[in-house]
Amino acid sequence: MSLMQNLPRPGSVDRAADTDTYDARDLIRNGHKADIVLDGQTYTLRITRAGKLILTK
Repeated sequence: MSLMQNLPRPGSVDRAADTDTYDARDLIRNGHKADIVLDGQTYTLRITRAGKLILTK
């Protein structure tokens, strides 16, 4: 199962019409981390205990 197949629909936040908006907690469903793939490279998105986002390669 890939992350791209399970992405939530963009939220209804007041943003530019061409910008998709996602809640990070929807992407990180297990509460710890999510892997994101771009051009064959895998990145890890994590939410810290302080509520900050960290994206690492």
